[in-house]
This record gives sequence, C-alpha cells and structure tokens, in this order.
Amino acid sequence: MSNLLLFPVIIPLFFATIMLFFPKNIRMQRIIAVLGAAATLAASLFLLAKVKTDGVQAVTLGSWDAPFGISMVSDPLSALLVMTATLITLFVIFYSMPAIGAAREGAFYYPAVLFLLTGVNGAFTTGDIFNLFVFFEVLLMSSYMLIVHGGERPQLRESIKYLLVNVISSALFVSVVAYLYSVTGTLNMADLAVKIPQIEATGILTVIAVMMLVVFGFKASIFPLYFWLPGSYYAPPVPILALFGALLTKVGVYAIMRTYTLFFTMNTAFTHELLAIIAILTILAGCVGALAYFDVKKIIIYNIIIAVGVILFGVSQLNEAGVNGSIFYLIHDMLIKAALFFLVGIVATIFGTSNLREMGGLMKTYPVLGWVYLLTAFGLAGIPPLSGFPGKLLIVQGGFEGPQFWGSIVILATSLLVLLSVVRIFIYAFWGEPVETLPMKKSSFYQMFIPTVVLVALTVVLGIGAEMFMPFVTDAGEVLLNPSIYIDAVMKE
Repeated sequence: MSNLLLFPVIIPLFFATIMLFFPKNIRMQRIIAVLGAAATLAASLFLLAKVKTDGVQAVTLGSWDAPFGISMVSDPLSALLVMTATLITLFVIFYSMPAIGAAREGAFYYPAVLFLLTGVNGAFTTGDIFNLFVFFEVLLMSSYMLIVHGGERPQLRESIKYLLVNVISSALFVSVVAYLYSVTGTLNMADLAVKIPQIEATGILTVIAVMMLVVFGFKASIFPLYFWLPGSYYAPPVPILALFGALLTKVGVYAIMRTYTLFFTMNTAFTHELLAIIAILTILAGCVGALAYFDVKKIIIYNIIIAVGVILFGVSQLNEAGVNGSIFYLIHDMLIKAALFFLVGIVATIFGTSNLREMGGLMKTYPVLGWVYLLTAFGLAGIPPLSGFPGKLLIVQGGFEGPQFWGSIVILATSLLVLLSVVRIFIYAFWGEPVETLPMKKSSFYQMFIPTVVLVALTVVLGIGAEMFMPFVTDAGEVLLNPSIYIDAVMKE
C-alpha cells in the first residue's frame, strides 16, 4: 500500500484525460469533474490516515533505490496540503457550475482544473527537487490556460506578464538546481539533507539558498517579487481566481518551508533572518495594497500577499511554535481565501461590478450573505475562536521565542489593518443606501452560496475544533524540525 501516495496525483490526471475526449458535453464534464475530485479527496483522506498511523510514506519509482530513483514522499505536512488542495478544488468545481458560464465550460475548463490539481498535489508529494520543478511546470501549464480562459482583453494582457514572470523564474529554477547538483551531486531532498551539512563551502550553499528563495519567492509572491500577482489574479473569473488564490502561491510557500527546514540550515543566522525580514516587508506591502483599493477582488488579492508573509515569518523562526503556527495558518488560509473569493464573487455578480463605491444596502435583500461574509472576515483577521487565531497566535509566540521578536509585534499590529480592509467591504456593500442590483436567478444564487457556506463552516470548525486538528499539525511540524525522520523514511525505502 505504499503506492497510496501516488493516487492523489494519478486520479485527477486520469479523469482530466478522459474529459478531453468530449469537451462539448457539459453535463458529462461536470459529472466526471466532480467524480474525479471526490475520488482524489477520498484517496488523500486515506493517505492522511495512513501517514498519521504509520509515519512518513515513501516510494521510489523504477527499480532504483533512493537517492538514485525518483522518490515520492508523503509526510504529515504534504498529506495535509494534498487533502486541503483537493477539498478546495472540489468546492471550486461546484461553484463553477453556475458561475463560470457555458461557453467556458465547453472549452476544456474542467480538465484544466484537474490538471492543475495534478501539478499541485505532485509538487506537495515529490521528494526530488528536480521533480518539484517538473510538477511546477505541470501546474503552470494549466494555470496559463485558465488565466486566458474565455479570452477577454484584460485576461490576455495580464497573462503576458504572468507568462513572462513564470518563464524567467522557471529558467532560474533550472540553473539553481544545476548549481545545487554541481555542489552536492544529488537532487534527492533527503540525500541533500544528509550531504549539505558535510560540505564546508557554506558560502556557495548560502548563495544557492538565497537564489532558491528568489525562485520560490516569485511563485509565492514575496516582497518585492509580488508585483505580477494583483493584476494577473484580477483578470480571470472568480472561480479561477479562487483556485489560484487558494492554491498557487501556497505551492511556492510550501517549497520555501520544505527547503528552508530540511536542508538550507547551514547558515541560519543569515538565510533565516533574511527570510524573516522579507516576510515582514511582504506583510506591510500587502497591507498597503489591501487598504489602497476600492475593489472587492483587489482587496482580497492583497490579503493573499499578507498571509504569505505571516506564514513565512513563522517558518523563519525555526522553533516549534513558529513552525506549527505556520502549518496551521497555511491550512486555514487556503480554506478562508477560497471562501472569501466565493463570497466577493457572489457580491460582484449581484451588483454587476467589483467596485465598492458602486455598492450598498445588500443587508436588506441578502442578510444571510452579509452575516456569512462578516464571519469569514473575522476568521481571516484571526479573531478568536475562529480559524485564523490559533495559527497566528503560535506564529507570534514563535517570534517572541525566536530572534526576531519585532516581527511578532508587526504581525499583531497588521491584524487590525487586515480586519479594517475586509470590514470595509462589509460596510460599503452591505450597509448604506441600497443600490440597484442585477437580477440573479434564485437557483444560481443557491448553487454558488451553498458550497460557500459549507466552506465557511469548515473554517469555523477548524478554529473551534483546533484541539482536534493540532495532532496532525504537530506531527507535520516535528518532521520539519527533525529532518532525520524524513531522511530515514526515504533512505530505508
């Protein structure tokens, strides 16, 4: 059963391939997409349970042993992320049915979504740094298709910037992998964790670590490399935006978490302090954007950037509280961002615009929508006992215990700015004088609203039931902080 960890990668790939044969049959596309995502979710839940009971799972493809064969590894962190990513994809598929439009549905939309999931799950599961590049390319190819899907002018304009940034960062990724190989003679992550501490030339390794941070920083949109993200994510329709906002940057964040805890630990005084400073600058840059715009989509997009900074600050502290907080906050943020994009998508559909200045008075006609939005906004800002609170509390604790205590003070202060940015949407869209709205079919509204409510409910359960989820998070944190667990699982395979 050690091959179980390949299922979350193979299943969406298989279902996406089937859908390519009859793109115009929308009903079949929907059914197969839901079945594919549900089967992947079932496999990822099995995998999570197996990792919880039996420890880190590793399989080396071909008949070569690690580190020569290609390793796929599922530890508690990657199993958690695979499960969360698959869950969000399933919700996005349900939300897309009324929201994306028949023209897009009949043009390979659902296959692209499942190919994207294949790349994301593969990136979370690979135990080989070159294969991380390969899976990045798989998810990027799907994202190129999704960002231009529908072919509207702003999408095509922004997609050029998105393509250029990713082509450059991918080229840089290959060169950094080549440098790493020339210094260490291996690309297997577990083997790198063994070899790197034995190498005396820490200067070269530090340069490689910083270059890796640049590569993954482009993907994760850290300061100052986030310039491409607000425009690129703003262009596509809301279901695609929710998928991108919840998953794509998180793959970059995961890659930084993995490499900066597993093997780039030879010069933490420099590399991890740099990571902490960049994380804080990322939070501040995101706050400026979130407060500057009067557009519901832009405000939540800048909140993606803030969350990336918060998560990476916890990782940079390299202590138990900081790392566990980052893992919890990462899971929370994936769920809450998808929920928020779903909500602002409904609001923008009702008003026919995403401009806050042209909204108002929704509380009278859609009161439940208003209260669900407010609850989600509080969750994002980390108000107890909602899901943003436990992770942020642990990250702040990690900062006070670690070398950069000033970062924790910044995170606490900016939580108020995050709350202000999302409550502003509530005040403008739901209070005030009622503005003329577009007629929206009841059935379409409920088809979009029900998946949203379920997702919001999951984030509330994650917050209130944090005690139940913490064992999974502490297991994941333990593997990150004690690389020997990971190394032993892969090398004995």
